[in-house]
This record gives sequence, structure tokens and C-alpha cells, in this order.
Amino acid sequence: MRFQSKAKTRAGGTVRLMDLLDDAVPAARTVLTEKNFDLPAAELDAIAGQAGIGAVKYADLSTSRIKDYTFDPARMTAFNGNTGVYLQYTHARICSILRKAEDLDGISVDPSITLEPAERELGLTLDGYGTVIAEVAATLEPHRLAGYLYELARAFTGCYDTCPVLTVTEPVRSNRIALSQLTARTLGHGLGLLGIAAPERL
Repeated sequence: MRFQSKAKTRAGGTVRLMDLLDDAVPAARTVLTEKNFDLPAAELDAIAGQAGIGAVKYADLSTSRIKDYTFDPARMTAFNGNTGVYLQYTHARICSILRKAEDLDGISVDPSITLEPAERELGLTLDGYGTVIAEVAATLEPHRLAGYLYELARAFTGCYDTCPVLTVTEPVRSNRIALSQLTARTLGHGLGLLGIAAPERL
């Protein structure tokens, strides 16, 4: 992260990192609880820790280093919008789909199948990952990677909303499972490069 013990806000003040984390983790836990998660308290606490800490990291790294910003724990831990929690939730959502698919070992891709527009958009977004990584390595601007991951999560959400994965017949089903697998791997890898956990349940 770019800051150590204190972070500058757009208003010109500063906030201690530990205070920020102390606010973000409970905020994440509140959001998770409101979604009626039927999880043991210990597991909920662990996920809230990953989400809260990830939210702070993402808020920092998703902003250009030449800009100031305001830390807002409620906004940073929202499940919607350009937040670390939204990316973690999308990753966990895909993992849930893949768990339900079960028979993943036999998945193969049929390139002759015509893609729906949303599938094509998702595929093209995935194809851009290598370019983004190269740009970030050259410019040392992690907000470019954060922006890409947000667009990837949005592309998957748009695809899933119009292109069901598990309820369609083969070979479309296998193609969409493979696309989901690649999206999950890319999100997980990208979040890992930012130092953010990619939980399989959220």
C-alpha cells in the first residue's frame, strides 16, 4: 500500500491506518451479516477480515497515486460499485457456480459454438489481461490493474445475467463453465497481485 501509518484524505486531514482498518472490518462484517449469511461466527469473522482489509487496500490502489481521496468504510465495503468487496464477491460467486457444476474434470471447449454478445465481451476482456499486466509493470500504476479487474467483474456479471451457465445444454454449458473458470482464475490472480485475498465464499 502507498501509505504506512497515516493516509491523507481529500479534505486535507489524515487518518491512522489502524483506525481505518478498525472501522473497515466491522463495516464489512455488518454488510455480510445483512446478506443473511448462515456461517459460523468464526468463519464470518475471517471473511470479514479479508473483506475489510481488502477494501482498504483496493480503495488505496485503485486511485492514481497523484490524486487524493477520502476513505469511507461504508462505501469501501459495499457489494456494488468499484470496490474490493465487489471484486471478491464476484470471485466467490463464480466459485459457487463451479462448485455446483461438480464435473469439472471433463470440461472441454467447443470453438465452433457461436458466442452471445455478452460472452464475446467477457472473452475479449479476459484477453486483455496480459496487456494490462505489462502496462502496470512498465508504469508502476496499480490503479490500472484495479480498473481492469473491476471491468472484468462487470463483464462477468453482465454475461451471467443473460447467459446462464449450469442450466443450458452441452456443449454450450461446458464453454460457459470454461469461461467462468478463466474469469475466476484471472480475478484471483489479479487480486493476489494487489495483495488482496480472493475468498471462495463471501
